[in-house]
Amino acid sequence: MKFSKLFFLSIIFCILTTLIGCSTFSDSRSGNPAMIEPQTNLKFADVPIPIGLKIIPQQSYSFESSGIRVGVLKYQGKADSDQIVNFYKEQMAMYNWNLINIVEYGVKLMNFDRENETCIINIEPKGNNVTLIIFLGPKSQNSPKKAKAPVK
Repeated sequence: MKFSKLFFLSIIFCILTTLIGCSTFSDSRSGNPAMIEPQTNLKFADVPIPIGLKIIPQQSYSFESSGIRVGVLKYQGKADSDQIVNFYKEQMAMYNWNLINIVEYGVKLMNFDRENETCIINIEPKGNNVTLIIFLGPKSQNSPKKAKAPVK
């Protein structure tokens, strides 16, 4: 009787260990971490947000009128900052955003643009959590050329 209880508990332990291990598995052999999926509920339809990050409404703002969009959107959640960078490299291209540059100094800044808009994505890692801030606005118009001689 004692042998069958021990055997039964061992089988349950093995099954649970296997299930837990498989649910957190990412393909580390290929060097590719698990892919992050975009959310479906977005403030701006062409600026994706990774699943798992929640908006902080008190610290977010968006405005859209007559084709002009302005926004500062702040999100937080559990995520890996390198995976977020890879997410935006892939996803923003799908919405015709051009990656201008990435600046990394603990915080990661990604600059994107297209015809009349710019988008800056600020990724701040904090332990296992990430704060994501998205700045969206129109490009500044080229200022008129200055006169070579002072106006009298």
